[in-house]
Amino acid sequence: MKILITGDVVGRTGRRAFDRYTRELKQSRGIDLVIVNGENSAGGKGISRKSLDELYRGGADIVTSGNHIWDNREVYGFIDDEPYLVRPANYPEGAPGKGWCIYPFRSANVAVINLSGRAFMPEMDCPFQKIEDILAEIGDQADIFILDFHAETTSEKMAMGFYLDGRVQAVVGTHTHVQTADARILPQGTAYITDLGMCGPWDSVLGVKPEIIIKKFTTCMPVRFELAEGPAVYSALLVEIDDASKKAVKVERILLNE
Repeated sequence: MKILITGDVVGRTGRRAFDRYTRELKQSRGIDLVIVNGENSAGGKGISRKSLDELYRGGADIVTSGNHIWDNREVYGFIDDEPYLVRPANYPEGAPGKGWCIYPFRSANVAVINLSGRAFMPEMDCPFQKIEDILAEIGDQADIFILDFHAETTSEKMAMGFYLDGRVQAVVGTHTHVQTADARILPQGTAYITDLGMCGPWDSVLGVKPEIIIKKFTTCMPVRFELAEGPAVYSALLVEIDDASKKAVKVERILLNE
């Protein structure tokens, strides 16, 4: 099985890049399953009905998210009805939506789990304790487990990777929008990358016009973020899982520019 996991989609430019390159990769690489982080897909903050539908039309099977999931209030109207849209599972009890889903694929059920880190992030329940609860709850309902760990620091994401090494097929980091160069299979067989990167404006600072972010840093004054436009970057990880052993056997970083 070949699973394509793409980084945070940022605004209209990111949706365009996701649609274009996902279609091309599915055809040229024989991709079986596509997971994408869509928390910034609507205008750079949050997810809307329109942006979610565009991701599905572009090839997404499962959409994960993060701390910006609630920024577009439209999401409250449909998140409970979307079987393959997930938000961080370590929100306190009572939050709308769900933190994991199981996607049936041929002879294998794929569990996709979403967690948020806590270092320099909004206060959440402990992701390490939460993943233990989730794995116990899912049990043998799934054959393959993929975690999108939406976190700020490289250390917290790497710690999660080694914590789950050998117990899940893949741990991928999201949130920082810059692809890291450490894609690998960990010693016990888990595919890992610290951050997938983003699908969004290439000539930008994490998707925002550079001059705005420069002004913020040089003046220390509040600024209004505006998304950059122009050529896009498409960032993803391709994970190949052996059908018989259900182990990750190959990872490939993908970084494409328009």
